[in-house]
Amino acid sequence: MFGTVLEDVRAVRRHDPAAHGWLEVILCHTPLHATLAYRLAHWLHTRAGLSLAARLLSVLARAWTGVEIHPAARIGRAFFLDHGTGVVIGEAAVIGDHCVMYHNVTVGGTGKYLGRRHPEIGDHVFIGAHATLLGPIRVGEHARIGANTLVINRDVPPCCTVVGAPARIVKRDGERVDEDLPLMSVSPDAMPVELS
Repeated sequence: MFGTVLEDVRAVRRHDPAAHGWLEVILCHTPLHATLAYRLAHWLHTRAGLSLAARLLSVLARAWTGVEIHPAARIGRAFFLDHGTGVVIGEAAVIGDHCVMYHNVTVGGTGKYLGRRHPEIGDHVFIGAHATLLGPIRVGEHARIGANTLVINRDVPPCCTVVGAPARIVKRDGERVDEDLPLMSVSPDAMPVELS
């Protein structure tokens, strides 16, 4: 876990020009505090079997940092939150390595699925401020989600930039395009809830 924490600190130094030194980052970078609290809560939840303690820690971290990350979510190495306030990451969310996320981002569910009901985000993904990603969608590696973008029940292909509400692909592999997002590929783990 120490190696992962060190990568998180290095990610702050790499991405935030306002981070002037190691001590300042460790003491004053509130989004890093949210990530570190998540790492500990995740360990308590998954390794120590102390789910109540993990949830309590996540609630305290939310009060301190304004960032809500469920302890069961899975977040990869070198995760960078910029500003962070208002970020919500749901229980079944999966976020890959080297991802960058800005404030007021929601990575959550729609209430229509059981099992895998939150987004699965690949490595090296950038998510702009106020973006909302809902449902058991997949976001491919090296994708860029623009600010205020709404991605719901649609997958984002790798190496694409998407913007708008609803989201549209505006760049694919560095070339400008104007395409609709493909329908999501629903896995057996994400079964729709039967409404009565």
